Amino acid sequence: MATDLAPPPVKAAPTRARRERLSPRAALLRYRWLYLMLLPGLAYFAIFKYLPMRGLAIAFQDFVPFLGYGGSEWVGVKHFEELFTGPDFGRLLGNTLILAFLTIVFAFPAPIVVALMLNELRLSVLKRAVQSLIYIPHFLSWTIVASLTYLLFSVDYGVIANFVYGVAGGAKVDYVAQAEWFRPIIVMQTLWKSTGWGTIIYLAALAGVNSDLYEAARIDGAGRWRQFWHVTLPAIRPTIVVMAILTSGHLLDNSFEQIWLMTNSLNRSVADVFDTYVYYIGITQGGYSYATAVGLFKGVAGVLLIFGCNWLAKRLGQRGLF
Repeated sequence: MATDLAPPPVKAAPTRARRERLSPRAALLRYRWLYLMLLPGLAYFAIFKYLPMRGLAIAFQDFVPFLGYGGSEWVGVKHFEELFTGPDFGRLLGNTLILAFLTIVFAFPAPIVVALMLNELRLSVLKRAVQSLIYIPHFLSWTIVASLTYLLFSVDYGVIANFVYGVAGGAKVDYVAQAEWFRPIIVMQTLWKSTGWGTIIYLAALAGVNSDLYEAARIDGAGRWRQFWHVTLPAIRPTIVVMAILTSGHLLDNSFEQIWLMTNSLNRSVADVFDTYVYYIGITQGGYSYATAVGLFKGVAGVLLIFGCNWLAKRLGQRGLF
């Protein structure tokens, strides 16, 4: 019969990954240089991130430095109750969430927009020049950024403040001392300092888009807008989702240096956030246990936000972070 004459099925050749099943010791030996390059990063997180977590115990104590961890009295969740029922919690949470909302609306999409605009530039010299110019602010400290802000917006010698006064007239406005101008200035500082550096990730994602997809879209009659909508955005959507999940963990984690340098007695009502509050209570007033409780609340909230955003991303059909 015909079936008897059919050749036997040919087994697929084992892949390289299946052929090379190395033991952990052999893998460590073969890739020793890669693991060696990993050590500085692991040491950084172990020393500066995980080792200090031993001190979280004082959030549940009335910590006295002279008595140490073992001799200080355990008080349970007393400091958390003081935080949630105290008069400062609502103001701190409101200020922090407003700045977080402004960051999501303005600062998060800015690198995406700039990266998409740079990706459309065909003159490589111009593209590299623009990239270099927008990367430079990232390497400036917040002290320099705050100093430049005062040089531009202060009432005494601010260049922009005096220009606005010369054009519009009226009374001079001290923008850096007005509570209503604090949040716009913080957003402008964040945009100027971080947008260029954030474009690196999205430009790397755009560089990985298969050019054949654009060619196929052009053959099908798609213009630049449809190529952007149906090729570019879907290609970088996983990167956007991952960055959104990572950003969610820092919604309550405002930049301490930036906020602290721009805070003064006139704008403190809108400038106080959890980060500056921890420094004020813990360092200047010696309330170590209470400040640790505030920081622990902020950290736990950040972890929950990451897990929640990751779950939401998967529910919406994205891969998520983990």
